[in-house]
Amino acid sequence: MPAGPAGPTRATEAAGGGERAGHGGGAEIGMRGARGAALNSPASGPGSGTSTPGFTALPLLPERSLSESSEPAPRPLRNKSMALTDTPFASSQNSPRLGAQEAGAVPPMEYSRHATTLDVPGLTRSRVSPDGTIAARDVGSKLVIVMVGLPARGKSYITKKLARYLNWLQHETKIFNVGNTRRQSHHKVGPASHPLPDSPVLGAAKGLRTPPPVDLESDTSHPASFFEPDNVETAALREHWALQTLDELLDWVLKENGSIGILDATNSTVRRRLSVLNRVNDRSNGELKVLFLESVCDDKELLEQNIRLKLSGPDYKGHDPDVALADFRMRVHNYEKTYETIAEEEEAMDGFQYVKMINVGRKVVAYNTQGFLAGQAVFFLLNFNLAERQIWITRHGESEDNVKGRLGGDASLSPKGVRYSAALAKFISHQRAEFRRRQLEAVARRPRLPHRPHSMPVTPNGEPHEPNFCVWTSMLNRSIETAKYFDEDAYDIKQMRMLNELGTGLYDGMTYDEIKRKYPAEFAARTADKISYRYPGVGGESYLDVINRLRPVITEVERMQDHVLLIGHRVVARVLLAYFMNLGRRAIADLDVPLNTLWVLEPKPYGVDWAVYQYDEEREWFYKVDQHRHHQTTPAPHDVPPIRVPSQTRVKATDAILNRG
Repeated sequence: MPAGPAGPTRATEAAGGGERAGHGGGAEIGMRGARGAALNSPASGPGSGTSTPGFTALPLLPERSLSESSEPAPRPLRNKSMALTDTPFASSQNSPRLGAQEAGAVPPMEYSRHATTLDVPGLTRSRVSPDGTIAARDVGSKLVIVMVGLPARGKSYITKKLARYLNWLQHETKIFNVGNTRRQSHHKVGPASHPLPDSPVLGAAKGLRTPPPVDLESDTSHPASFFEPDNVETAALREHWALQTLDELLDWVLKENGSIGILDATNSTVRRRLSVLNRVNDRSNGELKVLFLESVCDDKELLEQNIRLKLSGPDYKGHDPDVALADFRMRVHNYEKTYETIAEEEEAMDGFQYVKMINVGRKVVAYNTQGFLAGQAVFFLLNFNLAERQIWITRHGESEDNVKGRLGGDASLSPKGVRYSAALAKFISHQRAEFRRRQLEAVARRPRLPHRPHSMPVTPNGEPHEPNFCVWTSMLNRSIETAKYFDEDAYDIKQMRMLNELGTGLYDGMTYDEIKRKYPAEFAARTADKISYRYPGVGGESYLDVINRLRPVITEVERMQDHVLLIGHRVVARVLLAYFMNLGRRAIADLDVPLNTLWVLEPKPYGVDWAVYQYDEEREWFYKVDQHRHHQTTPAPHDVPPIRVPSQTRVKATDAILNRG
């Protein structure tokens, strides 16, 4: 997966209604995302067997293998006169709905399809979806994302990051990886940590019924010859695993009420992608939308960084670097023999939509984007960023209301809170310098790959630029005062209303004991479901409300290449940490984020590294909490010895600690 910083410029191309730039109708839309209008579905209602007025009939293809020797039939071209809407055309002019059916009157036409509009948990509500999640009947509002791309283009990393974002927004999302299906099979075929290439089943044409098994018990890595596209020994199993994985995805979306399923595989040929699209249409009667997401990289420097990451992975661990590099380049070359990028041939297919990420988000092409969820995915991809940086999260210092145990309010810091603020500024300055030192040491240790003619270093010395440092607070006094010791010439300090604490409405200024005594029913309702519970009264909020108002903060953090310290509040810190640490819905409200605790997160190509620091009031310094031995290990610059961590401050990301607050 690429590990370098994204480029300084981004561009987005969008084309809709079957038109492209140069073909009449393309448009550059820059950072504002893809066109959100949706095309009406061409298929008739489920099980109807006939065409609905106003639609072009879509023939459903018979079930087949994902790579039959015959070329799949092309989808019909889009009717250029069709309106850009999800609502079927009416057979007659609209008329008032009658309260009771009159004798002899023609009953109103009933459609088996439903309008596909936005569903946002906690923010929308309807009869079929009282909690804002997508109802099981609204298949057209759900989404299947199909990855496309050569090796070392970061497909799996993109899927994990995208799934984390969509799940954090409370849209049920799950990744289905063909490589995982293969590894769970009893067949010992294929490398343990790489996807198999897409290719037609050549063995069937040669009369090979069952590919001979390959003994891989003692080796999980393979030479590049294993990835030859005409390797008939594994072709049949490859097709079986791909179809099995796709069916598991569709079962989850259609039967288990998932919202977004992501198919993680190379899907490197037009034949494979069309077969996937036909399979989805067959099983959903043409209702379920499919978004193809292709990752393309033609930047020599980024490719070298991708390859460097691959050489440090399990397939090449312990191998000679020169031999490993040559083997991986040949492996990519074998994939390239049959690779077909998404192009105009597929754009002509009815309902085909795709996003193409070029050079890790420097350019994003979005074509024919349909539906709310696809729009959310495209928007996130526009803010993609892989720069090395640190994200620090803490609560404000202790406030006067914290001492009294009162909710909300806008109190100032207590004397302890003031001392925490001073120590925080000193510690962050120290950590900023330490990060730069480690960054330069890592560059010096990095193996030098052969220089390419068009490969430009980040700096003349091949070193990454030192990131700037932002400090963001809420607009409440206790948060603003916690940042007052930071030098504004060295730090970009900004106040954000999005970082304000969860609004407690009528209960602002009360203690939990007072709420329990005066409003026992409300207290019980909140205890039963903290995430969905909304405090009554003007300004009252739920965790879901906080998640949605923090969306621009998350996307900005993902976009920027600078360090950032977010000084927030308990609920805000919980929600932010839940995103970066990929915590589930139930864990968000139970994550313990006490005062005097500092979290640091570093995005990596394989996920997010994290650590926790605890403030020691006596030494006025922060000490790292060891995640395994549960003791503090980071001394102050003046060699203050480490101290033991009290048991109540021990924190694990995998085990959310219960907190009644």
